[in-house]
Amino acid sequence: MSILVSAHQLRKSFAARPLFEGITFAIESGERIGLIGPNGAGKSTLLRILASQASPDQGTVSFQRGLRVGFLEQVPAFKPGTTVFEAVMEGAKDPDDWSAVAKAHECMSKLSLEDPEAVIDRMSGGWKKRVALARELVREPDLLLLDEPTNHLDVDSILWLEELLANSSFATLTITHDRVFLQKVSNRILELDRRNTGGLLSVAGDYVRYLELKEEQISTQENRETTMKNTLRRETEWLRRGAKARTTKQQARIDRHGDLKSEVEDLEYRNRSREVRLDFQSAERNPKRLLAATGISKSYDGRKIFSDLDLLMAPGTRVGLMGPNGCGKSTLIRVLLGAEKPDHGDVKLADNLTVAYFEQNRDALDPLKTVAKTICPSGDFVEYRGGRTHIRSYLDRFLFTQGQMEMAVGKLSGGEQARLLIAQLMLKPANLLVLDEPTNDLDMATLAVLEDCLTGFNGAVILVTHDRYFLDQVANKILAFDCPVPGKSSSEIISFSNLEQWENWRLTGKNPNPPKLLNKNSGSPSGSSKTQAAPSAPVTSNPGTTSTAKKKLTYKEQREWDAMESDIRAAEAELDRWSTESAKPELASNSVELGKALKAMSAAQEVVTQLYARWAELEEKMT
Repeated sequence: MSILVSAHQLRKSFAARPLFEGITFAIESGERIGLIGPNGAGKSTLLRILASQASPDQGTVSFQRGLRVGFLEQVPAFKPGTTVFEAVMEGAKDPDDWSAVAKAHECMSKLSLEDPEAVIDRMSGGWKKRVALARELVREPDLLLLDEPTNHLDVDSILWLEELLANSSFATLTITHDRVFLQKVSNRILELDRRNTGGLLSVAGDYVRYLELKEEQISTQENRETTMKNTLRRETEWLRRGAKARTTKQQARIDRHGDLKSEVEDLEYRNRSREVRLDFQSAERNPKRLLAATGISKSYDGRKIFSDLDLLMAPGTRVGLMGPNGCGKSTLIRVLLGAEKPDHGDVKLADNLTVAYFEQNRDALDPLKTVAKTICPSGDFVEYRGGRTHIRSYLDRFLFTQGQMEMAVGKLSGGEQARLLIAQLMLKPANLLVLDEPTNDLDMATLAVLEDCLTGFNGAVILVTHDRYFLDQVANKILAFDCPVPGKSSSEIISFSNLEQWENWRLTGKNPNPPKLLNKNSGSPSGSSKTQAAPSAPVTSNPGTTSTAKKKLTYKEQREWDAMESDIRAAEAELDRWSTESAKPELASNSVELGKALKAMSAAQEVVTQLYARWAELEEKMT
């Protein structure tokens, strides 16, 4: 393999803040590199330097002679009024060359860009990303740089991109926090983090191999820090006692004490781990039913977006929505929240329902405002969890330094802006969180904290995300849009307990877990085409239910109803146990044990789902 790019002792600062320094690495032909690291580490800046769109403050970058470099930016830029074909042809070396035109049409076809004359200004973020990718592929690059390529893409597009990059003849360097995508497209991992020796950790292998070596490195560094601290303590005690004479040997020992102190401080810095502290405020009262949709349908321009859909949401329900861009996920959310009326059916919202909405487009952020004023427009305190918290203390939860508080929002990295949006959202008490692509640009440490925060949230969650790992960790119900194909006039929504079932369905076309739904006519489970997402948190008996209503239950059903809460708690405890087991890092590389844990978790989820379906059936009979 030949070296395409070599970088030596690169240093770069931004707004008086050092991003990275002293980093050295090379990219060889055939390598598919995943670039990871905390938000604000300078990953996007490093890509811009390699794309010759920015210069380092110090250091050198050398390119192989004649190297063709493609660069897919995080937010692609186009000239106003440009059509798809015009934009794609910008990547051609000679626009008049017929072979370049043929290559452009080939790329547009592969990316489903069917209308070459479509104006890009009117396109969604996902389609703009496709146009930009086609433009870079027309360059026929030797090295393709990709900055968060999965942002704004739907799952089908991500799967296509995975296959393209995994089988590419050109080298790639990809910034991504999508762990499934990273695992499938990378054969080398670079972690950009000032805490690494030299500022950069290079691991030959995939993401799982990186996790293994990173764990070993942390353990080794922590053990060394303990050893060095013990040695430093002994040396300090010796110095305090005072030496009888300043011999050469003793002077060397004094000098060694200074070196030890520096090494311990360096190890403490490398081993220090700061995490975002997330804790969404649940509303004071969470009703047993937050949202109940019955037989809802919606159409646009003669096309059915969804039809005859049932959805019941209670505290603990976490529904993930999947489907191609434009399939109707946003429409479904608007109908569920009452922003639009369904064509048929009914949606009932709890009287005291409060909703907190995370929007992916970040229009809520003013790029000219400071970080502090964005969170606290007036004064120095915010209201959080019933008390007053100083703005500096509150923003420290999200890893914003004191120097960043007066920085304009527009100067923050994409991940830092995402953290700021979450900081805004956490100030609003809610019992229903609606999160539209919350994972975009967040680093992996923050994603892990967000996963834990959402699974522990007392209210309900509606989640739209392209990040399959995140979706599988958070959602306890997945509603997937099976969009129309030629000859099919309407969409269909299919329910799955987890991502594994969705993947099996995608490969085989068969739903491995057809939901048992309530037949309104008979009150018994049936194979209806309606989809009901069961809540997944214990529901306490309603003390306001009258004895007259309960007489509608048989003796056996009454006993079943009385034991329902404890049965649900026991079933969910079993589900939590297997969820914890399957998330253990040591299982990531043990496919056999991981498979067993996932099957057990799926079985436990099925028990929980059946219990809630039965609960809904008994409650329907009572009322």
